[in-house]
Parts: sequence; C-alpha cells; structure tokens
Amino acid sequence: MPVAIGFGSAVWFLSPVEPSAWVPFLALAVLAPLALITRDGRARVFLTFACLGFCGMALAEIETWRQSTVILDSPVTTDVMGVVERSEAAGPGRLRYIVAVRQTANPILRRPPVRVSLLARAQHEPFENGAAISGRARLSPPSGPALPGLHDFAFSAYFDGIGAVGYFYSAPQRNGGSDVATGWPQLALRWLFDLRRQIGNRIREIAPGDAGAFAAAIVTDERRAISEDTVEALRVSGLAHIVAISGLNMALAAGIFFVGLRSVFALFLGVAQALPTKKIAAGGALAMVTAYYLVSGFGVSAQRAYIMMAVILVAVLLDRPSISLRNVALSALIILIWTPSEILGPSFQMSFAATVALVAGYAAWSRRPQTEERERFPIGHPVVTCAAVGWRFIAGIIVTSLIGSLATTMFSVEHFHRVATYGLAANLAAMPIISFLVMPSGLAAMLLMPFGLEAPFIGIMAWSLEWVILIAKHVAGWGGDIVVGEQHPWFLPFGVCGFLLLTLLRTRLRYSGLPFLFTAAVLFWMGVQHAQSSLLIAEDGNLVAYRDAGRVAANRKRPSEFVYGQWTYARGLPVLAMPEMLESEIPENMPASSDERLPEPVLVEAKRLMKKAGSVRFSCQLKAWCSFMSPEGVFVVVVDDGRYAGAACDVAGLVIAPRARFHSCRSGAPMLSGASLRKTGSIEIDLSAAAAGKWGVTTAMAGAVRPWSIHRQYDWRRNLYDPHLPEWVSKPKSSARLEEGFVVSDQAGMENRSQAPTDLGNYSGISDNGE
Repeated sequence: MPVAIGFGSAVWFLSPVEPSAWVPFLALAVLAPLALITRDGRARVFLTFACLGFCGMALAEIETWRQSTVILDSPVTTDVMGVVERSEAAGPGRLRYIVAVRQTANPILRRPPVRVSLLARAQHEPFENGAAISGRARLSPPSGPALPGLHDFAFSAYFDGIGAVGYFYSAPQRNGGSDVATGWPQLALRWLFDLRRQIGNRIREIAPGDAGAFAAAIVTDERRAISEDTVEALRVSGLAHIVAISGLNMALAAGIFFVGLRSVFALFLGVAQALPTKKIAAGGALAMVTAYYLVSGFGVSAQRAYIMMAVILVAVLLDRPSISLRNVALSALIILIWTPSEILGPSFQMSFAATVALVAGYAAWSRRPQTEERERFPIGHPVVTCAAVGWRFIAGIIVTSLIGSLATTMFSVEHFHRVATYGLAANLAAMPIISFLVMPSGLAAMLLMPFGLEAPFIGIMAWSLEWVILIAKHVAGWGGDIVVGEQHPWFLPFGVCGFLLLTLLRTRLRYSGLPFLFTAAVLFWMGVQHAQSSLLIAEDGNLVAYRDAGRVAANRKRPSEFVYGQWTYARGLPVLAMPEMLESEIPENMPASSDERLPEPVLVEAKRLMKKAGSVRFSCQLKAWCSFMSPEGVFVVVVDDGRYAGAACDVAGLVIAPRARFHSCRSGAPMLSGASLRKTGSIEIDLSAAAAGKWGVTTAMAGAVRPWSIHRQYDWRRNLYDPHLPEWVSKPKSSARLEEGFVVSDQAGMENRSQAPTDLGNYSGISDNGE
C-alpha cells in the first residue's frame, strides 16, 4: 500500500503543470468498484495498485490545498509586524524567528506571506512565543533549483508553510504586548515551544560551544547553533544522521527506558510475577517517546521516528511482533496519508530505506538454520564470555552500519551527489559513545531537569559529544568525501524498484530486483553526459560561470557558497579561475545613484573595456559589469549596475542584466533580465555547438505552473500574473526546437527529482530590483 500511494503522490508532485483536482477522485470512483467485482486475480492486483496510486494523487492534492502557502514573489525591504510563533538559536548572539505576519508597511505588500523566517543578528532580549514584534526586514522568496534538475527549495518551504525568508536590519522591537492565544490547541503549542526553547537554552548554558549545541540538537532538534565546520565534518564522515532526531535517537531513548524500567521491575520478584512488566515498560517507553517528540519542535524526521516507534511499542502492547516489515509499512502509510509530500524528501527516503533493509536483514537472519549457542561459543570463563558479548556488539554495529550505508547510498548519490566512503569507520567509533554515554546521560538529564539536577548529566553528555565531534573531524580529514555528480534521471527509479523487490518479497521472486539494481549501477557508472562546454547562470543572475572539461571561470571572486557548492557537487567543477579586475578612470562627477544616467564618456569607455574580454577568465569592472569571450566565440556580458545594460547590448552576444530597467536589447542580442530569470529560474546554456549558431538552453522553471512556483509569474507592478518570456527561452522540453539559433528545453517537471536536506536556514532569495 505505501509503495503504491507513494508512487501516486510522487507522480502528482512531479508534474510540471497543475493536474486537474477532480482526476484522481473520478478515477477512484470508476476503478474502485471494478477492483471489488473483478474475479481475475491479476486484474484485481493491477486495479488495486491503480486505486492506491490515485489515492496517493488525491492525498497530494489535499495536502497542497491544505497548505495554500503564499510565497513572496520577489525580494523586498519592508516593515514587518507580526507575532512570534517560535524561535531557535542560530549561533552566538543570533536568533531565528518564525513570524506570523500581521501587517507590512513601506511598502505594503500586495501578496504578503502568512509566515516568514527571519534572522535577528543584532543583540536583543529574546522574545517569547506569542510576542508581537516589528522591524525593518529584507524578505526574499525561497530559492529555486541552483541548476536545472536540482532541488527546488520553494517546494519544501511551501509545505513547511514558510512564504519568505530573510533578516532584520536591526534588533526587532516589541510591538505593544503579546498576541492572545485562542483555544487550547494554540495555548498548548505555545507552551510546548516555550518549553523547548527553555530546555535548549539550559543545555547550551551548562555546556557552551559545539558540544552543547550538539546536545541541544539531539534533545530539542535545534541544529542551527552548531558551527558550519562541525556540521560539515559530521556530514563528510557519515555521522550527520546523529544530529537530527531520527529513528536512531528515538529507538535508543525508547530502548534505554524500556530496558531500564523492566530491570527495575526485575528487582522485585513479586511485582515481576504478578504484573505484565513488559507491557508496562512498553507503555512507559511510549509515554517517554511521546514527551520526546513534543519537545522536539515537530520536525519531519522527529515525526517520522515517533510514528515508527509508536507503532512498534503499540505492537508490544498488543502482543504482536514488534520488528516486522508490516509495522514499517504501517508507519510509512500513516506518514504518507498525512504528509504525502515527504515521499520526495531525502530524509524520508533514506530513513525508510535503512529501516526496511535492517528489518529485512533481521528477518533473513532469523530464518537461518539454528544451532546451539554453546556449540558456536564454548563459553565458560568470564573473560571468554565478556569477549564473546563484546564481539557480538561490535559485529552488530558493523553489520547494521554496513546494511544501512548500502541501503542509503543511492539516495545520497542522487540527492547530494557525493558519498562518505569512511562512514563505516566513523560509525564504528562513534556509535558506542552515542549508545552508552550520550543517550543514557541525556535521558537522565531530561528526567531530572524538573528537579534541577540535570547539570552533571548534561556535562557527561557534552563531554561524550566532544569525542564524537573529534572522531568526525578526524575521519573527515581522511578525505573520504567523493563527489559523484548529477545522476541519470532513471538511476533512482531503477535503484528503488530493485531495492523494494529485493527487500519486500520473501520468495525467490525477490531476486528479480537484481536486474534493476544492475541497471542502476550501469547508469551510475555511465553518469550524465553534460555538455562539453556550458554557461551556468544562477536564478538571480548574480553568479555566472563558464565550464568546460578542464576549467571553470566565474564572475565572482567569492561566489555564493550556497549556490556554487551545489554547482560543484552536481557538475564536479574543477578549480575556479578568479575574474580579472580592470582599472578604469572614473570621472569625479560620476552619478552615484542608480536612478541617474551615466555620462556618455563613461559608457564609451565601458564598451571599450568590455571588448577586451579574455577567454580564460572573466574581465570585470568592480560593481559594474563582467565580460567573457568563450572559446566557442560567444561574447557574454554580466551587468551588475543596470545603467551599463545598454552599453552591454551594443557589444555583447549575450547580456545577463538582472538589474536592468528594460527586458530586451535593441541590437537583437539575447538578454536575460531580472524578471526573465525570476520566471525561468537557473539556466544552463550548452555552447558546444555555438560555432554552428546553435545554443541549447535548459531552464529550471520555465513552463512550471504549480502552487510553489506560480509566485515567479506575479508582476507586483501590474498586480497580475504574467507568464511571458523571451522567445528564445519560452519553449518547453516537449517541443524543443531550433529557433533563431537556439535549441530550447526545460526541466521544470524535474524540480523535485533531486531533493536536498529541508533546512530553512538554507533558503535563499532571488536578487533583482523588483521590490
């Protein structure tokens, strides 16, 4: 069931245009009766799968309608007045607030987002949840794919209910009291978020630094306070899964509580014989993980882990097998019914892939021929006994880490374009510390915190996590982070089909998954054949790079790490060639305002310098423009100051001017303005056939009309949606054609094929002059 429902949801979300809402419901009305009355077994299986697929589509449509998030159309600076829904530490002296917007001013937004994520960097007294605040803020829409085919952060933001991200220019001010909560659900949520904030602050107060931030992340899922260096070390070493409240953390917490409570009951023989201690311990563990989930901030990974643990513990209460694929399927079904959009997230995919693989492996191990334990381990001496127990524990870590790593590798390759090759060694070293020191001390600290006795245990927890961080940095120093680049579009579908057949089926039919896995391996080995030379353009037009087989040249000395990092992993970019900064004589009476026209001599000088563009690196005039002549003979000018756009149009073969006040060149040269880039998203232009007058243009978003992308077509000046694009970038992939020297295509329908971790701190904005 979850496989079919997930498939239907994925098809619905990946459609480049909004499907008709009535289609899945009409299909269900027709197919469901047929599935019930048909007598042919194969036909019934097919119809049942189809019905479940259309159920997934219907659930996807319902979730999309339920969210109805308004996403900001373009970056803007405005006064924001709203109510703090929750807050989280984002580093030393910084806080990130989720603010429910009540009003905007200077200017008043015509399509204000309902909820925004704002970073406050100035020192101020933290606001409690429910506080009414105001401040001057820079708002930006969530960023789209950094390249065609990569993750669209707007998709994640839409289903998280976040319509814009940004920062306060100064410390926000309290705006006349607090918002009055109405109803017990709102009061309960506010109290829980306040409790979460207090617990996180208390942990970081007792244990400052990365270790304390790490400990707070494990307990409350507040991860922003951990430094970037530590996060990267954990990611490269394959230990990043420890930071999030996932199945591992929830299982360890529940297991420790369950075993501990049963051990306490075992001390009292009469109680152990008279009461069902196993069920009581399971009920206590269920209550404990429920409390854990309530203070975790209701994150996606925590929600998923809680549902899985709740299903397992309820199975114990009902005398059913706790570790089974049926329970895993039930957990996935619950999640997909409530949030079907999770099917496209790497967190969901990797978590359930690891769980399914481990449960299937456990089932296969349980079906092995049984032998007497003492024949395999002639245990007699205590030293031998301890050695045997220790070996089993180490072997268990090795086997589970290996199975989990193998199961999640294809998702890591697909979504993150890299593989942590030394993850097994890092997990082997870190997991005993997590299992025997970090989680037990953390559980004890939380149980004792109401009595003010938590400090020693938080200290032990932080000290243990310092060792984990040390292990992560040491393993990361081995250089095991292998960049594999973007994969073939069919790599993941074939890999998932093979994986599911191999793990879910119990008969020999499961070996039918091997050809699918082999095909996925062949596609991985072949890789994606990218253009020999291409021009990469970020969706805001601020970052442009030329790449060929041996080099990459960009128009920025320090390109955006957020965007360029994704380019590097997806395309495997070589060492960056820095731009050459040109010197020119600027008149003393040079207009400083962007609203004033530049003197003619300045424009003439700019044209002369633009023509000196090299073919090895960009030639740039600071804060004005950059030019580049590709080896294929394409003359590109990137305009930072919109006043130079006219001069660029007179000399260039391609103009990228996100701040220009016009959208086309009189000279006929192709031009990308800020409005055009907002509609197309990032662009990759294949220059391999430029000598023949053919440029292959691939856009990330052109042609995509979905609720999480429709904001790109909104024109705030005219208060309407305008899908118009320049002719040379307006044709979808299905009708790719040669026109005016351009072969045009788009990958808007694949904007979610390659998802990245849905961290709000990574949402980026589109920088053009539309406010």
